[in-house]
Amino acid sequence: MMNTPQHFAEKLLQIKALQVNLQKPYTWASGWLSPVYCDNRKVLSFPHVRDFVKSELANMVLEHFPDADVIAGVATAGIAHGVMAADLLKLPFIYVRSKPKEHGMGNQIEGVLEPGQKVVIVEDLISTGKSSLQVADVLREQGAVVAGMVGLFTYGFPVANEAFEKAGVPLYTISNYEALVEVAAAKHLIAADQMETLRQWRTSPSTWGR
Repeated sequence: MMNTPQHFAEKLLQIKALQVNLQKPYTWASGWLSPVYCDNRKVLSFPHVRDFVKSELANMVLEHFPDADVIAGVATAGIAHGVMAADLLKLPFIYVRSKPKEHGMGNQIEGVLEPGQKVVIVEDLISTGKSSLQVADVLREQGAVVAGMVGLFTYGFPVANEAFEKAGVPLYTISNYEALVEVAAAKHLIAADQMETLRQWRTSPSTWGR
């Protein structure tokens, strides 16, 4: 019987939100080469997967951050998932831009945030954690108490784990890279001898494939 991370990894593979290709690695925006590509935006097009995500995100907030006052989505990919979770939890929702708006009010945080409120951040995907933790910094600068972060998927890079620990931001995700590899192997999407390659990539993604 599959656990929740494996169950969600299977769903992502089924809708082709998660794809594995060791022969033709994908190039990330950072320039890193990767045998795995994760596009959680596709979740929004599949109601049964969308409902699963909404429920699991809300459950993580209730379990780990029961005193949360506000849900904050990371723009742009975390907005839709955050709205759905906030709606289920009956909590206020805000979202945080990567940088202040260049016109109008010049807001970086959209919505109503009061100083001292406990905020849970919703992110779709965690790679190095840099952009996700910048959102935590922005919220703290505005007087919020960042309780933690929940997300759909994490690669579990050592650099990200260290960054979250250093920032004091607990992170919980529905699925992760280990679950992906296990499910992909069980579904015969990757061969047994390819698993070691996938593990090596996760250890040193910035230099892999060079």
